[in-house]
Amino acid sequence: MTEEKDQNPNPSRRQFIKTGAVAAAGFMIVPRHVLGGKGFIAPSDKLLIAGVGAGGKGESDIANFYKSGKAEIAFLCDVDDRRSATSRKNFPKAKYYKDWREMFDKEHKNFDAVSVSTPDHNHAIITYNAMQLNKHVYVQKPLTHDIWEARLLTEAAKKYKVVTQMGNQGASNDGTRLMSEWYDADLIGDVHTVYCWTNRPVWPQGIAWPPPQQNIPKELDWDLWLGTAPKKDYVDKLVPFNWRGWWDYGTGALGDMGCHLVEAPFRVLGIQYAKDVQASVGSVYVDEFKEGHFPESCPPSSHITLTFPKSAKTKGDVTLHWMDGGIQPERPNELLASEDFGGEEGNGTLFIGTKGKMYASTYSDAATLLPKSLTKSAKAPQKWARVPGGANGHYAQWVEGCIAGYGKTELSSSFDKAGPLTEALLMANLAVRGHELNGGRVKLEWDNKAMKVTNFDAVNQYIKRDYREGFVLKA
Repeated sequence: MTEEKDQNPNPSRRQFIKTGAVAAAGFMIVPRHVLGGKGFIAPSDKLLIAGVGAGGKGESDIANFYKSGKAEIAFLCDVDDRRSATSRKNFPKAKYYKDWREMFDKEHKNFDAVSVSTPDHNHAIITYNAMQLNKHVYVQKPLTHDIWEARLLTEAAKKYKVVTQMGNQGASNDGTRLMSEWYDADLIGDVHTVYCWTNRPVWPQGIAWPPPQQNIPKELDWDLWLGTAPKKDYVDKLVPFNWRGWWDYGTGALGDMGCHLVEAPFRVLGIQYAKDVQASVGSVYVDEFKEGHFPESCPPSSHITLTFPKSAKTKGDVTLHWMDGGIQPERPNELLASEDFGGEEGNGTLFIGTKGKMYASTYSDAATLLPKSLTKSAKAPQKWARVPGGANGHYAQWVEGCIAGYGKTELSSSFDKAGPLTEALLMANLAVRGHELNGGRVKLEWDNKAMKVTNFDAVNQYIKRDYREGFVLKA
């Protein structure tokens, strides 16, 4: 890959092979398709990927990169041998590591790109270290755990000139592009209000930290799993999924589904950084009139209101409502009484404009104008190229972008898009966490340039964490 050659003074394995082959066969150049058939991709032209996080979502990410036909899974890394078993079986030639730091140190000359599918709290440190090695990166949503980390990765992508993608597949779906075209054609007028909602959390939240367990599964390296997070005793059921509900590791329902549901308003309306946020959260009572206080855990439900300043595509501020824990907005009057509302699996996004409304489900699926009868007759010129395969094509888009090189192709959720989106969602979580600090009645005012809340300093401690010793992010 030309991009690797420009960035690395040491010849890569691929460049050495290419140079040697040309020198040895200088008297004749044979087109590759003659040797391998039409559409043949030489092994030396495939993207070599190291997957950090090989189970669960990592397992499906890795499989989808491979399905593109243009990638090889060169290395696998996971702290839990149980979770990585299927990926190791599917890719037996991929060398396996438990510690990504060791893999990067020993093997960085032998792969081109890194997929990061770990819990939120370890996204940034792995991704940034990969970019410092000039590796292209694909990172699961949300991009980072902290606002400071999101800003850092956004800037690092430009600095190191690597191809980036966040794993919110709906950004590659037709729905978000179709709604953009409807909006640009003025079918619903100027949008001033948006509602996004989800049935998450579908894991425990608003609960006390569980008692420690003595027996750590032998297949799990608990210390590596903790990574940047504070040292704690092992507890049951945190791994592999319920970590999402704990602030040390996850970012709650907003972190899990926000990147899927709020991406469409960002694209359609051209909004980026919010200027203020406020929230109300669900209460938990442990006895009669005795409210539980569990500051380590995300609340069971929340309603968050963000204000985004006027953009190039709106006439004024945009108010975005986020609802989780099963809370949904009022049914639009344009829906018939018997028509379903709420989106697939209780997730949805509703745009309210001066002339009409439109909404979509998870991943911006089932984009619909209201009343629904308008959808079939709507006419708007196609302005945006579709991604082959839609949400499933999100993976191949990144693989092909990496092969083409930095700046050669536009990606659906490159860090210049994913970074501001993630920052807005994490800023919303500041309002949620404000309730722990008796600041729940405050509207937080945000200074985007300084990356801080200007009127309630107590929440600023959550903008940037201190990492545990042994896990260093050198910016």
